Amino acid sequence: MERFKLLSLLFLILFIFQEANASYDTQITVAKDGSGDYMTLQEAIYDTKAFPDRRITIYVKKGTYKEKVNIPAFNTHLSIIGEDPEKTIITWDDHFKKIDKGRNSTFYTYTMKVDANDFYAENLTIRNTAGDVGQAVALHLTGDRVVFRNCRILGHQDTFYGAGESSRQYFSQCYFEGTTDFIFGDATVLFEDCEIRSLANSYITAASTPAWKDFGFVFLDCRLTAGDAVKKVFLGRPWRDYARVAFLNCYMGNHIHPQGWANWKDTDRDQTAEFSEYGNTGPGSNQSSRVGWMHQLTDEQAQQYKIETILAPVCNKEAGHEMWISRRAESE
Repeated sequence: MERFKLLSLLFLILFIFQEANASYDTQITVAKDGSGDYMTLQEAIYDTKAFPDRRITIYVKKGTYKEKVNIPAFNTHLSIIGEDPEKTIITWDDHFKKIDKGRNSTFYTYTMKVDANDFYAENLTIRNTAGDVGQAVALHLTGDRVVFRNCRILGHQDTFYGAGESSRQYFSQCYFEGTTDFIFGDATVLFEDCEIRSLANSYITAASTPAWKDFGFVFLDCRLTAGDAVKKVFLGRPWRDYARVAFLNCYMGNHIHPQGWANWKDTDRDQTAEFSEYGNTGPGSNQSSRVGWMHQLTDEQAQQYKIETILAPVCNKEAGHEMWISRRAESE
């Protein structure tokens, strides 16, 4: 009997221990003034549960957080929500020469990198303050089913790197600014109702879309703007063969070059690139002088550029940061 009681007590202790380990915080606050749970964002990320069953939300109070932020692949179902998009700032200043890791140094220069799937961000500024010194990434995404809303992504060359050939990423009501190739990569990325601001005469996009993908970078209902001194900006150039970029129903300022698109120097990538336009307005949208290899979408083709198609398999736009639905869930 005593042995039975002892075993029962041990099992009870083990059960309580396991339950305690299974519990975790799903609401975390970061504040520079010490009023939250953590004073830095990276510290909070380090202490979040890996592969959680429930979404974890980190609320970030207003302030400038000078830190290089990395969100690993095991930090799935994580949300980071700032208090104010212009006053909740994550900033770092790495650039190609500063990192000095050889020919691939660009990919180490990020201010924030997200490798995790099912990530959501809102009301943040993410900036690289290295200046106009060459490649300097502000935001580097490789995760799938990633959503950004009402965020500001600031830099110069290579501001945003949308990576992961099977990844799908969605930006709504966001602001991007940069100089050369400041939106680049191989992911499928949908920009909806965003402002894309050019800081210099150069190129907006540099896509490296894999040949098998139907969509690369898609801009829907966006605004392309620039400062008064900026007069000659190309919509994009193909970083790799089969690059795909499309602008639909966007406003294009007079800084957009009449030719619209450019080839990558000393290559024949224009023969495989699919650069498309449809229904755009503004002085920069005039297609009379566009390059001959640009695609003017038909009405029927433009109908394929819907959020649920671009971000397939299945996407529910109205569900906020839980917008992604798998085909398996649908079939069940």
